[in-house]
Amino acid sequence: MGENMKILLINGANLNMLGIREPEKYGGKTLKEIEEAVIAKGKELGVETDVYQSNIEGEIVEKIQKALNVYDGILINAGGYTHTSVVIRDAIAAVKIPTIEVHMTNIHAREDFRHTSLLSGVCKGVIAGFGENSYILALEGLVKLIQN
Repeated sequence: MGENMKILLINGANLNMLGIREPEKYGGKTLKEIEEAVIAKGKELGVETDVYQSNIEGEIVEKIQKALNVYDGILINAGGYTHTSVVIRDAIAAVKIPTIEVHMTNIHAREDFRHTSLLSGVCKGVIAGFGENSYILALEGLVKLIQN
């Protein structure tokens, strides 16, 4: 289906705490379990998926920059950086790699400050509110987007 397609999944600050952090909002799965599910779904779709997590904004920017000419698409759950990071936004805009913004919770049903995403304007789409399944839905959508 997605022959030789390469996808990069980036998770931002505090997502390494999944499974511990507010399980009533984020569920009980760890980031590693979610990453493994995305990698497995990628294999099912015929795409190679690499995963990356950092709590450091500049490291996320560097990972996005280094994705140029390596990856066909990016999935990003920037965590709290979604609402604050002009530099992550600028990196996504600069590389012009189709990117889907991912949120486990519905950010529009949460605190007011979470209603604004600095990233959405440079992403091809946004998936929010489906818990761990947000990642799978985002991967499926990104693969279809790239194929078309």
